Amino acid sequence: MTTDLWPPLDVIRRAFETGPPVPGSPAGGDGHTAVVTPPGLAPTPAAEPAMPLHDLLLPLAELARRREAVARRAFTARWAPGRLVSVVHEGRLLGVLLDRCIQGERWQGWMAAGEPDWASAFDVLLEPDDEPFEPMFGVIQAWNVLTLAPGAQWCARVLGEVSATRLAAIRAVHDEWAAHAAPAIAPEPGRIALRSVAGAFSVLSGTPLGPQDPRADHQALYRDAGLQLSRALVPPQGEAAASSAPPRAQPQPQPQARPGGGWWGSVRRWFGAEGWARPAFAVLALCVVIQNVGLLGGRDAAEDDEVRFRAAPAAPAPARADLFVRWKPGVRIEEADRLLQSISADVVSGPGGSSAWRLRVPEPVDALSVLASSPLVEAAGPATEQRP
Repeated sequence: MTTDLWPPLDVIRRAFETGPPVPGSPAGGDGHTAVVTPPGLAPTPAAEPAMPLHDLLLPLAELARRREAVARRAFTARWAPGRLVSVVHEGRLLGVLLDRCIQGERWQGWMAAGEPDWASAFDVLLEPDDEPFEPMFGVIQAWNVLTLAPGAQWCARVLGEVSATRLAAIRAVHDEWAAHAAPAIAPEPGRIALRSVAGAFSVLSGTPLGPQDPRADHQALYRDAGLQLSRALVPPQGEAAASSAPPRAQPQPQPQARPGGGWWGSVRRWFGAEGWARPAFAVLALCVVIQNVGLLGGRDAAEDDEVRFRAAPAAPAPARADLFVRWKPGVRIEEADRLLQSISADVVSGPGGSSAWRLRVPEPVDALSVLASSPLVEAAGPATEQRP
């Protein structure tokens, strides 16, 4: 492949380089403090001049508009799933999209980059609906998992926050990567398009890697940065202990285990435990997913692996439904989920204007009997009698 991608890889490498020691380090410093030179900012006079990376990617007026929007938003410093944070490691300014807290204060997330030309099928581009966010970190590498914990050494700042639905979509792309389930489309470096994920989400991404693909070197650069950042998560020790004890190998970030319960089980995990603890939040996010399932033809529909551009969207196929159900006020998502699993129901769409959900079930008569006798259900019947 001879496709020229922008910016060139050597420019991206230079943005990763650690600056020289800071002149006049403060007392107690070891003379090895790195100068942080984020892309788009002028380096110190002692540093080798570097081309401002993001000045090459965006017009200056647009770059200023986006960063001003982030500043006006004034995100708090609290870490939470879906928050986009910047961290400083070995003089490099890196971006991380937080996924979940895995133990104590330890978080798992994905590296965030800013070069959409280099995106693969498992890179998710943030969109205008996700603004405000720092444009340096607008490409989420769902294949590049890392771990880190809050600490003063990172000089961390929150520079964006994605919605629950966007975070669930990125988790779904991550599951595709973990299952080696690349979309069946031809490798084409530099091509960005809208595609469906898991029959429920749509994301902007690139195409799969091909033989001798220049994007492989780009991924190696960011993978190494993610590994170094994860390895830096070492519990603080005294100087004596640090000098006498051998360094302990840190566990490497691992892909999340695939959940049980099929597609519905995946949806539960994509929206995370923090969503299920707040029913209103979870229902709002699930509505978006279930509506997308209907538009994309459902999970049992034949997969359309073609990349679909925004200018020429595929015509939606109607999804068949056997029953409708309307829940009583106050019913929790996990309660409704258990009842739906007991009748092997697939959610087709909902809730509509009448708060009804449309279901597809293998045995409609038996399933209707179970729903009608449940204390959770306000009304149930054949789907032809109720349109959302």
